[in-house]
Amino acid sequence: MIKIYTSPSCSSCRKAKEFFKNEEIPFQEKNILVTDLSEEELRDILEKSENGTDDIISTRSKIIKEQNVDLENMTISQLIEFIRNNPTVLKRPIMVDDRKIQVGYNPEEIRVFIPHEKRMAQWSCKKTECPTYNSCEESNS
Repeated sequence: MIKIYTSPSCSSCRKAKEFFKNEEIPFQEKNILVTDLSEEELRDILEKSENGTDDIISTRSKIIKEQNVDLENMTISQLIEFIRNNPTVLKRPIMVDDRKIQVGYNPEEIRVFIPHEKRMAQWSCKKTECPTYNSCEESNS
């Protein structure tokens, strides 16, 4: 199951959720301002991010600037605790499944979350060229 870490005022988060709804891909939304993020969730996000904190933490965040936070010298445990106490430092949306992570909404890159069979059907039967696009998807799935 795909998890999408969001905040209510984030327009990119709304676009990501709309994408998954339109593609009929189930997801679980986790509002970072309401839901406590577990240590396991944060470890999973950190393990999947290619560039560590650069991928998931906004260094322009007010908290980081005001407190002169040195992310580079934190242990993983300290970093996780810092994020848990200050979830707004996370870039949004963060989309995670069993194998991959994507940070931010990018209309091309988000397509990696479409199941392979459905992507293949979409490539062979484009919406603009196929009046029965939805049935093409179903028969190719």
